[in-house]
Amino acid sequence: MTPAGASTSTDPRPLTGAISYDTDISVCTKKKVVALTYDDGPNAYTGQLLDILKQYGYHATFFICGNNQGKGEIDVTAPYPAIVKRMIAEGHQVASHTFSHYDLDDLPSDLRKQQMVKNERAITNIIGKYPTYMRPPYSKCTAESGCQADMKALGYHRIYFDLDTGDFQNPLPSQISVSKNIVKDALTSPNAQDYLAIQHDVVEQSVTNLSPYFYDRIKAKGWKGVTVGECLGDPKVNWYRTPARGKKVF
Repeated sequence: MTPAGASTSTDPRPLTGAISYDTDISVCTKKKVVALTYDDGPNAYTGQLLDILKQYGYHATFFICGNNQGKGEIDVTAPYPAIVKRMIAEGHQVASHTFSHYDLDDLPSDLRKQQMVKNERAITNIIGKYPTYMRPPYSKCTAESGCQADMKALGYHRIYFDLDTGDFQNPLPSQISVSKNIVKDALTSPNAQDYLAIQHDVVEQSVTNLSPYFYDRIKAKGWKGVTVGECLGDPKVNWYRTPARGKKVF
């Protein structure tokens, strides 16, 4: 499936701003912050997560997929357009996790770029712009496969993490305490200055159980939950591109 509207494949893609397009980014430059990131959504639990974030006054980066896990295309399947619009309205950052969550290292260059361009169109159909930040599915985007060169050609920052909460490996109520211990240990480390964390809003326990626990720990430390762009000191104007054609929001 390809989202409706003009392709963004020929859009100009100047490499604006001071954030690297060449290196993998996994560390914040701002101190006393946790960059909160969520992969694989939007999903059934994303609206609830937005409620929790609003309660704490924190912001997150959502690395979203256009059509994964059988949820339907995000630009035409309720309630996803409203959820993505809400992300923007409430100060969160929308970023790309590809359209279908394929392993980018396993794809030839044309299909790899197609995964990004299709997600750009789907996101543009909702918010009228598309991201300059991406996270590769399975954290795989090597120089050897050509993936890194393709992401730079498309004008993307490659974002990873230095705090893996392990929520995807511990999704059950009986398991999520493992992830709680991971974040507790990270935040109580005497060497802790900042973190770029990864969670998944498709994991119910990560949203309803781990996130409030994590946020309480961040608050108790006197830190703040922020977007990746904020933790890197990158102005919001650099987080998105406006498509050359087909700017209409459906």
